[in-house]
Amino acid sequence: MKIFITGLPLEVGEDELTAVFGDFGQVKSLRIIKDRETGQSRGFGFVEMPVDEEAREAIKRMNGGDYNGNRIKVAEAQEKPNTGGNAGGGGFKRNNRTEKSY
Repeated sequence: MKIFITGLPLEVGEDELTAVFGDFGQVKSLRIIKDRETGQSRGFGFVEMPVDEEAREAIKRMNGGDYNGNRIKVAEAQEKPNTGGNAGGGGFKRNNRTEKSY
């Protein structure tokens, strides 16, 4: 099961967080998302635990808890919907007018 964590203190590292989740069971992978330019944590990340029961227990016990002074949210990660490309999100639009020009 893949778990989403938000509200992480910026100074928390992946080794420390792996140890915390390791208290609940095996951690297959863990990744704290970092800013591309600065390399600093963005305060959220993902943990993958192969045993669903252990993952659910980690979510149940950690969600809403205090972690180094921050209140964290821990939940099962939701898969990104596959929109089949750039479905209108982002990008630059040259002409935002609703009327037609001839």
